[in-house]
Amino acid sequence: MNRQKLVLRPSQSRVLIRPFIPADTERCSRIAGRIQDLAEGDVRALLTEVFEDFGGRHQQLRAILLRHFENVRPLLRAGESVSEDRKLLIGAYFTLEYSLESAALFNPSIVLHPDQSGLSTGSVRFILSLRATGEGHISSIVFRTGTIDRRGEVSIVEPTPFVVGAERTPDVYDKAMFARKLKEMAIGDGQAEQIMAPLPDSFTMPQLDERIAAATPTQPWPPDLKAAVDGMRHLAANNYRVRFRPDQRPSERAIFPASPSQRNGIEDARFVRFVDDDGSVKYYATYTAYDGRLILPQLLETADFLDFSFITLNGPAASNKGMALFPRRVNGCYTMLSRHDSENLFLAYSDNVHFWYSPELLIKPAYPWELVQMGNCGSPIETPHGWLVLSHGVGPMRKYCIGAFLLDKDDPSKVLGRLPQPLLKPGGSEREGYVPNVVYTCGALLHGDVLVIPYAMSDYSTGFASAPLADLINAMV
Repeated sequence: MNRQKLVLRPSQSRVLIRPFIPADTERCSRIAGRIQDLAEGDVRALLTEVFEDFGGRHQQLRAILLRHFENVRPLLRAGESVSEDRKLLIGAYFTLEYSLESAALFNPSIVLHPDQSGLSTGSVRFILSLRATGEGHISSIVFRTGTIDRRGEVSIVEPTPFVVGAERTPDVYDKAMFARKLKEMAIGDGQAEQIMAPLPDSFTMPQLDERIAAATPTQPWPPDLKAAVDGMRHLAANNYRVRFRPDQRPSERAIFPASPSQRNGIEDARFVRFVDDDGSVKYYATYTAYDGRLILPQLLETADFLDFSFITLNGPAASNKGMALFPRRVNGCYTMLSRHDSENLFLAYSDNVHFWYSPELLIKPAYPWELVQMGNCGSPIETPHGWLVLSHGVGPMRKYCIGAFLLDKDDPSKVLGRLPQPLLKPGGSEREGYVPNVVYTCGALLHGDVLVIPYAMSDYSTGFASAPLADLINAMV
């Protein structure tokens, strides 16, 4: 492996602006009331200070503060007019900054950029996703762009100082898909179907709420009906869409947790450029949603890295961490790697990317550096030799190393070769970090005959390494 000098480190100065709304609504009302009591001159002076302190740190700060004011408008004292300046100041009191990569910037995944124009011969442009971790160990997804030249050398476009969250877009649900997910989750036992029956084939969250209200006019609800309604709303809340503006550069875009299942983090996104049988291209990412108690594998979908859909995964094979989708259908089926039992790697097939059944054991720990457990390190990479899979193995002292194995292109259940030694193991300063003695990746990229691996160093920062594909294949047994 050729370790490159480039290292991406977390920056405490990249801050995301977020709403600050205490859970106690009476407290919120008292805060708003105190601001309403301020003299207009004091309001202007305080607002001037806010813009002096924060105006250079955020784009469109004025619009954001007005939007945050609307969050608490219902809590204001009735009958009082509110000036534009006071609205902005109230919005500022209900706003905070979150340093989303203050603790770590790691677990990268790399895919070809949708735009490959304007490059020198032999170079490609990529998008790199990273797990950014901040206060409270909350993980988000952030992005960088860069190029790989014909020799395999990586360069990164310097990120701007701004970080912008995505805007939630109206959610539209496919009725048949929604009903199937409810059935898979054993929600409703017939009651959910009765509530949904009058809904159109595509419906919105307000339409679902209206239908729930019409079908359940009296309260308190019996426990089984409450469970059905809660389950329907929970499923809807965890399937949603967000959008960035086209003028926001990739390095400015941050996907912050926004659903109940993600409350404590969006972890380890494994992006893949998926080419369907008709030649159409989508980018999928499997990721781990963490609510502070449970982990759930979920799916992220985008065509352009501007509009993103968050999708729940269902079925017995959609469990545990580390699902990774193949970059195309295999024998007409979506194909997925997973670590179904926390130790071994499994293979699953499906006719629908949302539903996964009957995982088959693919490979077990065999070498000393992986005897604790194995997992994948991103989606398989198609090569002339077969499907190249990067793996991670955990050995003595919980040291994480990166390995590799090769699967048959037509029948991925056949293992053709395997590295007996780690491809990459932590050494020197790579051993020091938030979680020591770890190298890890969520996806690599094959550029010509060179494999380029962005990798996390001890859950803190991100480095890059490369190796000739032929040397890697020849080292397998």
